[in-house]
Amino acid sequence: MSFICVAWNNGSQSESGAGYGLKISVADRDKHFSRSWRSVVIELPIDRGKIEVEVNVSKQSFWSKSCRELINKQIGQWLQRKALAPWPRGKPPRFSMSPVGPRRFRVSIVP
Repeated sequence: MSFICVAWNNGSQSESGAGYGLKISVADRDKHFSRSWRSVVIELPIDRGKIEVEVNVSKQSFWSKSCRELINKQIGQWLQRKALAPWPRGKPPRFSMSPVGPRRFRVSIVP
């Protein structure tokens, strides 16, 4: 069962990819993620296959009501390579995220 997430940025729009991630709703986080996990693997589509990014989910901010972002520099680099970042203010790109195994999720771009 897939769910929707949106691109996130901390406001710095770094060329290194730092400060980018994917924001998940509270309901989807609580349904698809476990507090007992230290990390998850996110599969991001590229032209010939995928890249796998390990993301820390054992931090307090991921489990708060306001944050809920999967943050990793490689996500930012992927968004930039796909010309999805930076985006117009208030219009972050949307993605479909699907659980594909224990602690593993596949991301698809929503047109």
